Amino acid sequence: MQPKAILRNRVRSHLLSQITKGTITIGKTLNLAQISRDLGISVTPIREALSQLEQARIVNAIPNRGFVVPELSFSEAGDLYETIAQLEMMALEGSSFKTNTLAQLKAIQKKLQQAHSPSTRVHTRMIFHHILVGDCANKTLLSLLQDLEARVVFYEQLLLTEASFYEQVDNQNESIIQAIEEDNIPTAALILKMNWMAILEHIRGQLVLAKTVDFETIEG
Repeated sequence: MQPKAILRNRVRSHLLSQITKGTITIGKTLNLAQISRDLGISVTPIREALSQLEQARIVNAIPNRGFVVPELSFSEAGDLYETIAQLEMMALEGSSFKTNTLAQLKAIQKKLQQAHSPSTRVHTRMIFHHILVGDCANKTLLSLLQDLEARVVFYEQLLLTEASFYEQVDNQNESIIQAIEEDNIPTAALILKMNWMAILEHIRGQLVLAKTVDFETIEG
Protein backbone atom coordinates (compact mmCIF):
# COMPACT_ATOMS: atom_id res chain seq x y z
CA MET A 1 0.00 0.00 0.00
CA GLN A 2 1.28 3.47 -0.92
CA PRO A 3 1.90 5.96 1.95
CA LYS A 4 -0.84 8.54 2.53
CA ALA A 5 1.38 11.43 1.46
CA ILE A 6 2.08 9.82 -1.91
CA LEU A 7 -1.62 9.14 -2.51
CA ARG A 8 -2.53 12.67 -1.46
CA ASN A 9 0.05 14.17 -3.81
CA ARG A 10 -1.19 11.93 -6.61
CA VAL A 11 -4.74 13.20 -6.11
CA ARG A 12 -3.52 16.79 -5.94
CA SER A 13 -1.56 16.44 -9.17
CA HIS A 14 -4.55 14.82 -10.85
CA LEU A 15 -6.90 17.64 -9.82
CA LEU A 16 -4.45 20.37 -10.86
CA SER A 17 -4.10 18.64 -14.23
CA GLN A 18 -7.89 18.52 -14.63
CA ILE A 19 -8.09 22.24 -13.84
CA THR A 20 -5.46 23.10 -16.44
CA LYS A 21 -7.28 20.99 -19.06
CA GLY A 22 -10.58 22.74 -18.28
CA THR A 23 -12.32 19.60 -17.02
CA ILE A 24 -12.95 21.20 -13.62
CA THR A 25 -14.87 24.46 -14.01
CA ILE A 26 -16.23 27.37 -11.96
CA GLY A 27 -19.12 26.38 -9.70
CA LYS A 28 -18.45 22.66 -10.13
CA THR A 29 -18.91 20.45 -7.08
CA LEU A 30 -16.15 17.88 -6.92
CA ASN A 31 -17.49 14.36 -6.54
CA LEU A 32 -15.22 12.46 -4.14
CA ALA A 33 -16.72 9.10 -5.07
CA GLN A 34 -16.10 9.75 -8.78
CA ILE A 35 -12.52 10.83 -8.16
CA SER A 36 -12.05 7.69 -6.06
CA ARG A 37 -13.29 5.53 -8.92
CA ASP A 38 -11.17 7.38 -11.49
CA LEU A 39 -7.96 6.99 -9.50
CA GLY A 40 -8.70 3.70 -7.78
CA ILE A 41 -7.91 4.98 -4.31
CA SER A 42 -9.91 5.60 -1.13
CA VAL A 43 -11.78 8.81 -0.33
CA THR A 44 -9.52 9.74 2.63
CA PRO A 45 -6.44 10.95 0.67
CA ILE A 46 -8.81 12.65 -1.80
CA ARG A 47 -10.39 14.63 1.02
CA GLU A 48 -6.92 15.50 2.35
CA ALA A 49 -5.80 16.70 -1.09
CA LEU A 50 -8.93 18.82 -1.44
CA SER A 51 -8.29 20.33 1.99
CA GLN A 52 -4.85 21.36 0.76
CA LEU A 53 -6.40 22.93 -2.35
CA GLU A 54 -8.87 24.74 -0.08
CA GLN A 55 -5.96 26.27 1.83
CA ALA A 56 -4.60 27.41 -1.55
CA ARG A 57 -8.07 28.91 -2.29
CA ILE A 58 -8.53 26.79 -5.38
CA VAL A 59 -11.68 25.18 -3.94
CA ASN A 60 -14.09 26.05 -1.13
CA ALA A 61 -15.65 23.60 1.34
CA ILE A 62 -19.42 24.24 1.40
CA PRO A 63 -21.50 22.62 4.20
CA ASN A 64 -23.88 19.92 2.91
CA ARG A 65 -22.46 20.29 -0.57
CA GLY A 66 -18.78 19.41 -0.50
CA PHE A 67 -15.85 21.03 -2.27
CA VAL A 68 -16.78 23.62 -4.89
CA VAL A 69 -14.74 25.76 -7.28
CA PRO A 70 -15.48 29.38 -6.21
CA GLU A 71 -16.70 32.17 -8.47
CA LEU A 72 -14.28 34.73 -9.92
CA SER A 73 -13.82 38.16 -8.34
CA PHE A 74 -12.22 41.49 -9.24
CA SER A 75 -10.25 41.72 -5.98
CA GLU A 76 -9.01 38.13 -6.10
CA ALA A 77 -7.76 38.62 -9.66
CA GLY A 78 -5.59 41.50 -8.49
CA ASP A 79 -4.21 39.53 -5.55
CA LEU A 80 -3.45 36.50 -7.71
CA TYR A 81 -1.75 38.23 -10.63
CA GLU A 82 0.25 40.67 -8.53
CA THR A 83 1.48 37.86 -6.27
CA ILE A 84 2.39 35.59 -9.18
CA ALA A 85 4.23 38.42 -10.90
CA GLN A 86 6.39 39.05 -7.83
CA LEU A 87 7.04 35.36 -7.14
CA GLU A 88 7.92 34.57 -10.75
CA MET A 89 10.33 37.51 -10.83
CA MET A 90 12.02 36.06 -7.74
CA ALA A 91 12.12 32.61 -9.32
CA LEU A 92 13.54 33.94 -12.57
CA GLU A 93 16.19 35.98 -10.80
CA GLY A 94 17.13 32.91 -8.75
CA SER A 95 17.48 30.61 -11.75
CA SER A 96 20.61 29.17 -13.29
CA PHE A 97 19.42 28.36 -16.78
CA LYS A 98 20.31 25.02 -18.28
CA THR A 99 21.59 24.89 -21.85
CA ASN A 100 18.35 23.44 -23.22
CA THR A 101 15.97 25.81 -21.41
CA LEU A 102 16.04 28.44 -24.14
CA ALA A 103 15.37 25.82 -26.79
CA GLN A 104 12.40 24.55 -24.78
CA LEU A 105 11.05 28.09 -24.33
CA LYS A 106 11.32 28.80 -28.05
CA ALA A 107 9.60 25.53 -28.92
CA ILE A 108 6.67 26.07 -26.56
CA GLN A 109 6.40 29.73 -27.62
CA LYS A 110 5.98 28.57 -31.21
CA LYS A 111 3.18 26.23 -30.10
CA LEU A 112 1.60 29.11 -28.17
CA GLN A 113 1.57 31.30 -31.26
CA GLN A 114 -0.15 28.52 -33.19
CA ALA A 115 -2.78 27.90 -30.49
CA HIS A 116 -6.04 29.73 -31.08
CA SER A 117 -8.63 28.20 -28.74
CA PRO A 118 -8.70 29.75 -25.22
CA SER A 119 -8.24 26.40 -23.47
CA THR A 120 -5.23 25.46 -25.60
CA ARG A 121 -3.74 28.93 -25.20
CA VAL A 122 -4.03 28.83 -21.40
CA HIS A 123 -2.65 25.29 -21.14
CA THR A 124 0.32 26.13 -23.38
CA ARG A 125 0.94 29.47 -21.63
CA MET A 126 1.16 27.73 -18.26
CA ILE A 127 3.72 25.30 -19.73
CA PHE A 128 5.75 28.29 -20.97
CA HIS A 129 5.84 29.76 -17.47
CA HIS A 130 6.69 26.41 -15.85
CA ILE A 131 9.69 26.07 -18.16
CA LEU A 132 10.63 29.72 -17.63
CA VAL A 133 11.07 29.35 -13.86
CA GLY A 134 11.70 25.59 -13.77
CA ASP A 135 15.44 26.01 -13.20
CA CYS A 136 14.84 27.85 -9.92
CA ALA A 137 16.35 25.92 -7.01
CA ASN A 138 13.68 27.11 -4.54
CA LYS A 139 11.11 24.30 -4.72
CA THR A 140 8.86 25.90 -2.10
CA LEU A 141 8.56 28.95 -4.31
CA LEU A 142 7.72 26.78 -7.33
CA SER A 143 5.08 24.91 -5.32
CA LEU A 144 3.42 28.19 -4.32
CA LEU A 145 3.40 29.28 -7.96
CA GLN A 146 1.81 26.02 -9.04
CA ASP A 147 -1.11 26.53 -6.65
CA LEU A 148 -1.62 30.17 -7.63
CA GLU A 149 -1.46 29.44 -11.35
CA ALA A 150 -4.03 26.66 -10.96
CA ARG A 151 -6.51 29.28 -9.76
CA VAL A 152 -5.46 31.72 -12.50
CA VAL A 153 -6.41 29.12 -15.12
CA PHE A 154 -10.10 29.67 -14.30
CA TYR A 155 -9.79 33.39 -15.01
CA GLU A 156 -7.96 32.93 -18.28
CA GLN A 157 -10.13 30.14 -19.65
CA LEU A 158 -13.20 32.34 -19.27
CA LEU A 159 -11.85 35.84 -19.79
CA LEU A 160 -8.64 35.67 -21.85
CA THR A 161 -10.40 34.86 -25.11
CA GLU A 162 -9.73 37.82 -27.43
CA ALA A 163 -7.37 36.86 -30.26
CA SER A 164 -6.40 40.52 -30.67
CA PHE A 165 -4.85 40.44 -27.19
CA TYR A 166 -2.80 37.29 -27.82
CA GLU A 167 -0.26 39.16 -29.95
CA GLN A 168 0.72 41.44 -27.08
CA VAL A 169 1.31 38.46 -24.77
CA ASP A 170 3.31 36.64 -27.43
CA ASN A 171 5.49 39.69 -28.13
CA GLN A 172 6.31 40.01 -24.44
CA ASN A 173 7.21 36.32 -24.28
CA GLU A 174 9.55 36.79 -27.22
CA SER A 175 11.19 39.72 -25.42
CA ILE A 176 11.62 37.64 -22.27
CA ILE A 177 13.36 34.90 -24.25
CA GLN A 178 15.60 37.43 -25.99
CA ALA A 179 16.61 39.04 -22.69
CA ILE A 180 17.50 35.65 -21.20
CA GLU A 181 19.46 34.82 -24.35
CA GLU A 182 21.43 38.04 -23.83
CA ASP A 183 21.98 37.08 -20.15
CA ASN A 184 20.00 40.13 -19.10
CA ILE A 185 17.88 38.58 -16.35
CA PRO A 186 16.80 41.89 -14.72
CA THR A 187 15.23 42.99 -18.02
CA ALA A 188 13.62 39.56 -18.49
CA ALA A 189 12.13 39.82 -14.98
CA LEU A 190 10.79 43.32 -15.66
CA ILE A 191 9.12 42.22 -18.91
CA LEU A 192 7.74 39.19 -17.10
CA LYS A 193 6.06 41.46 -14.54
CA MET A 194 4.69 43.65 -17.35
CA ASN A 195 3.30 40.50 -18.96
CA TRP A 196 1.32 39.47 -15.88
CA MET A 197 0.13 43.05 -15.25
CA ALA A 198 -1.08 43.45 -18.84
CA ILE A 199 -3.09 40.25 -18.52
CA LEU A 200 -4.48 41.40 -15.16
CA GLU A 201 -5.65 44.68 -16.70
CA HIS A 202 -7.35 42.76 -19.51
CA ILE A 203 -8.96 40.27 -17.08
CA ARG A 204 -10.27 43.07 -14.87
CA GLY A 205 -11.74 44.81 -17.89
CA GLN A 206 -13.53 41.62 -18.88
CA LEU A 207 -14.85 41.16 -15.33
CA VAL A 208 -16.25 44.69 -15.31
CA LEU A 209 -17.80 44.12 -18.73
CA ALA A 210 -19.34 40.81 -17.63
CA LYS A 211 -20.78 42.42 -14.50
CA THR A 212 -22.25 45.26 -16.57
CA VAL A 213 -23.84 42.83 -19.02
CA ASP A 214 -25.33 40.80 -16.14
CA PHE A 215 -26.74 43.96 -14.54
CA GLU A 216 -28.26 45.13 -17.80
CA THR A 217 -29.79 41.69 -18.33
CA ILE A 218 -31.38 41.79 -14.87
CA GLU A 219 -32.62 45.35 -15.39
CA GLY A 220 -34.04 44.42 -18.79
